[in-house]
Amino acid sequence: MALVKRSIPPDGREPYIIGQLEGERITIPGSKGAFRILASAKQTGGTMAVFQSAAVLSDAPGFHYHNQAHDVFLVTKGYLKLWNGEKCRIMAPGDFAYVPPHVVHNPELLGPHTETYGLVTPGDWVDFFRHVSEPYEGVILPESDNRDLKALLIPKVMAAKGQFDVVFQPSYVPPALGNWDKDDEQLPESETPLPYYLRANTGPRWLLGGVLSRPFITTAQCDGVCAISSIESSDTFTESLLSRKLTFRTVDHCLCVIEGLLVIRIPGSPDSVIREGETALIPAGQAFSLRFGSRYVRVWSFTSGNGIESLVHRLGVPFGGFVLPDQALSVELDEQRVKEAAEELGVDIQD
Repeated sequence: MALVKRSIPPDGREPYIIGQLEGERITIPGSKGAFRILASAKQTGGTMAVFQSAAVLSDAPGFHYHNQAHDVFLVTKGYLKLWNGEKCRIMAPGDFAYVPPHVVHNPELLGPHTETYGLVTPGDWVDFFRHVSEPYEGVILPESDNRDLKALLIPKVMAAKGQFDVVFQPSYVPPALGNWDKDDEQLPESETPLPYYLRANTGPRWLLGGVLSRPFITTAQCDGVCAISSIESSDTFTESLLSRKLTFRTVDHCLCVIEGLLVIRIPGSPDSVIREGETALIPAGQAFSLRFGSRYVRVWSFTSGNGIESLVHRLGVPFGGFVLPDQALSVELDEQRVKEAAEELGVDIQD
């Protein structure tokens, strides 16, 4: 099945591409912001929703928690003030935060133009956004929307009380704003999901040949529900393990191109070039292969379980540098290890 470029996601589980600043575009009246839903329950079998949010300085939605939903925040532009459990940080581009169920949180977009990527699992949680929003037909965000946010939002929230997994905490006493510390530079190790921040360009890094992975969150931090990683490489390197035909049996991939060109091949179809600002969704069970189509390529990979980032982690080596190296690591893949990793991760790999 070919990758088809769309302005909004399709109604079912099929591969597709969403163009720059496209998606299911909605706005909460008076928020001076917009959401662009790139994938949700219909496209991922309910496992996850991936979206972008954009706003100028705006009111925070209020302190709340979710009983089931896991929430993440990944900043690409501007600044986001996020209360997350017992901490509060001002997040800049490249900073990440994870909020597990039952943890009180509250995001405030500080502007002057802030953009974030978000993932929520289960994927039908974004129905709450849809309920309190209206369609947005503008270019980037409705900066001049001066309607009264609270007057329009609160009646909708009260009318939907109990219908969505959002529990507001109006009497909550939040933590004070704090400085980034060493705990914010590593992935937590715990048997139960814990809220955390990960500062840009910190945390573990893994290199497999010429493919670098910087995980923001792995399945080990979130009870296996998702993984998010920065995948980086170059067209100056020879083809990698990811250029083989991969079929993840149960894991969906939402691949958001941040820099450069990503080339995706679906068997039987012409190659598809995914450009900066564009997103590709590859559902579980769909064979695909990846090639990096420019000197530097950076892709944020959102998956509903162990995906391409897990292959890099299982078969690669820890990397001490901070940028993609000039030369690929010259290591001949042990095909027995490849087979074992494929079996463990539930992925079929063919040359």
